Amino acid sequence: MYDAIVIGAGPAGLQAALTLGRMHRSTLLLDSGEYRNGTVQHMHNVIANDGTPPAEFRATARAQLAEYADVEIRDVAVQRVAGIAGDFVVSLPGGASASARTVILATGIADDLPPVEGLDALWGRGAFSCPFCDGHEHAGRPIAVLGAAARAEHLIGMLGRFVGVITAVPVDEPYTDEEVASLEARGARVSRTPVDSVGRAGDDVVVRTADAEHEVAGIFVASASMRQRAPFAAQLGLGMLESGAIGIDEFGRTSVPGIFAAGDIAHRASLPGPMAAVMMAATAGQLAAVGVIQDLMASEA
Repeated sequence: MYDAIVIGAGPAGLQAALTLGRMHRSTLLLDSGEYRNGTVQHMHNVIANDGTPPAEFRATARAQLAEYADVEIRDVAVQRVAGIAGDFVVSLPGGASASARTVILATGIADDLPPVEGLDALWGRGAFSCPFCDGHEHAGRPIAVLGAAARAEHLIGMLGRFVGVITAVPVDEPYTDEEVASLEARGARVSRTPVDSVGRAGDDVVVRTADAEHEVAGIFVASASMRQRAPFAAQLGLGMLESGAIGIDEFGRTSVPGIFAAGDIAHRASLPGPMAAVMMAATAGQLAAVGVIQDLMASEA
């Protein structure tokens, strides 16, 4: 039986495994190979790794974890998590299983994009959601913001001071006259017709509507929604927040003893939502690992 099983090998899971390994706690890290930033070419706003490809970041982390004898890594997708504190069982493909005293969920979230033709193919490579992660690369260049007016205004407020011309484009229904006026007051150009499709235009991106084509350097999506990538929160009956994230305490403890959560799948109730950032995810992974060690020590006393 392992001291901990960490499910998910993005920044949160990798950091959790490293912290546990450094404390010589037997740890199994399970990697499904699915990552929220799997289509992203370069990470940004990550000190010492600004511009690093995510795959390179993960490979470096795994190479460093290989130096820790107490950390085992398997490339496998978990099917189910069950049990109680001190005796959890993780079901794996082919009838295999593994058991642990504690579990850290670090499976991440998935983005559900609006149903716009061509958007999936651009995601992470010409279409983005995070101004902290991808805004700087569009400094002085024209962009389009797709989606609901309220969220579009928020993005325009963040990006408008350093990007070029911003074109706001609705997705489903045209903006109301009031919304158009509010967006224009922010300095944006406003499309009166919803987006039909998006696609490549050389190194740039083209946003097509019924009456125009807008060629821009990139798209920021204001109407993407998020969901739990894995079913484990529901399987375990974890307490959830209005944001759709798992509720946790300062050290990643969930409502079920022995189950911890880290990364953008979880946040404290005092926050409005999860922070979708590599540094924040890694920090959450470290805190969850510390929480695991605290609980293990308490059970051993």
